Amino acid sequence: MSTPEPGSASDLVATCPARGTVHSGPAGFDGALTGDTDHLELTDGRRVRIAVRRWHGAADHGDRRLLDCCHGPAIDLGCGPGRLVRALAARGLPALGVDLSPWAVRFCRARGVPVLQQDVFGPLPGAGFWRHVLLADGNIGLGGDPVTLLRRSAALLRPTGTVLVEIAPADNGLWRGAARVDSSPKSGQWFPWAIVGLDALAAVAGTAGLRLRERHRYQQRHFAELDRERW
Repeated sequence: MSTPEPGSASDLVATCPARGTVHSGPAGFDGALTGDTDHLELTDGRRVRIAVRRWHGAADHGDRRLLDCCHGPAIDLGCGPGRLVRALAARGLPALGVDLSPWAVRFCRARGVPVLQQDVFGPLPGAGFWRHVLLADGNIGLGGDPVTLLRRSAALLRPTGTVLVEIAPADNGLWRGAARVDSSPKSGQWFPWAIVGLDALAAVAGTAGLRLRERHRYQQRHFAELDRERW
């Protein structure tokens, strides 16, 4: 095993193993998408609120702060019910949502939102075509490995493209473990998850070969633009 370089994401990571089997199937967020809960339970015992009502609504003022960074074709990884794809299409921009959840795909199609039911780490159309990859609503945590996800995102971009991420302002460093939708007394399956704090984003992006270009804020929501490092 190689020694982590100083300032890399490896210096910041805190991990917490799951209590039980971790799954990576499509049903991870279904309990939230169908309105059963608005919290995630993490393997370190924390309960994290998720903005389910926002997912199902129209793009709000905070979303528009992110959408204003889009100036060309965009792909939204973990799109949920598709509010951001719908808003981008309304602006005349080509956009595609990607989500593994059958419920997410069903909601997208009911809204007329173009969507692909696929694992974000699987084959996706338009590699090298997209000007923007969106990881909103904390979706930089998908798969529990933000570095791998950012590398995957970068592979979808044209050379001058950007990855647009929403990050958690209240968390320090990089946390990796598992989460499940908390719909007590019956909780969902554990799935790999990660949380990237503001202070960890530059190191995580750098390890993935990206740089932190700019940060944006709307009230308590924090966004960032990442692009390829220029040599």
